[in-house]
Amino acid sequence: MKIKIAHFYYDLLNLYGENGNVKALKQALEQAGCDVTISFITIGDTPKFQQYDVIYIGAGTEENQKIALADLHQYKQEIKQAITNHKLFIVTGNALELFGAHIIDHNQQRHEGLNIFPYHAEEVPFRIVDEALFSSTLIPKPILGFQNQGSVIKDIDTPLFKVIEGTGSYPHSSTEGIHKYEFYGTYLIGPLLVRNPKLLEYFCKKIIKQKYPQIKLKKLTFTFEEKAYQSFMKEHYPKML
Repeated sequence: MKIKIAHFYYDLLNLYGENGNVKALKQALEQAGCDVTISFITIGDTPKFQQYDVIYIGAGTEENQKIALADLHQYKQEIKQAITNHKLFIVTGNALELFGAHIIDHNQQRHEGLNIFPYHAEEVPFRIVDEALFSSTLIPKPILGFQNQGSVIKDIDTPLFKVIEGTGSYPHSSTEGIHKYEFYGTYLIGPLLVRNPKLLEYFCKKIIKQKYPQIKLKKLTFTFEEKAYQSFMKEHYPKML
C-alpha cells in the first residue's frame, strides 16, 4: 500500500511543532503496513493535488499565514475540486482561516480567503490561550488540545468538535472547528495527533480505507501515546476517565 502525504508550507506554517502531526501520521501508516512518502510543498513549488492521499497544513504567524494565503489563491479551483471530491485535508491552527470567505486583520484590512466554506475569520485584540477538552463523533474518547489563537471564526455550520472545557470557534461558542466532506479543520494545536492516539488511529484507518477499501487493516498499537494521554487525563480531567 502506497500513501502520499503533502505537507503544505512546512517552513512557513509550523508553529508549536505542528510538523509532529505529519510525523505521527507517517509512523502510524507505516505501522499499518503502508509505504509512505511525504511531499514538502512551499512557495514556488507546483503541487499536484490529485496525486496526494492526504493534505496537511499547520499553524503559523499572522504574517506567514497571509503569505501562504496569497500563494494558495493560484490553486483555488484545484483545492475546491479536491475538497468536494473528498480528498482528505487535515488543517490545524490558523491555517483553518485560509479556507473561509475572508480574514479581517487587526488593521481592519480584508484578506480574501479561498472561499471554499462560508465562514469568516477576524483577528481580535485578545488571545485565547488555554488547554481544551472537546468531544467528537469521530471517536469515543475526549479530544485533548491546546489553544493559542488571536482570531475567531463564525458561521461554521458543520463543526468538528463540541466543547467540554475551553473555548469554541469564538468565545461562548459550544462548538469548534469544521468537518465537511473529508476536510477536518480545528484551531487545536499540540500537536493534535500526537496527543490523541485514538484520533490518529481514526485518520490512519480513514486514509487507508479511502484508497484501499478492500484491505483488512492491522491492529494498531500506540502504547507510549496512550500512556501519555491517560496520564494527562488523570491529572487534569479525572472525572472524564
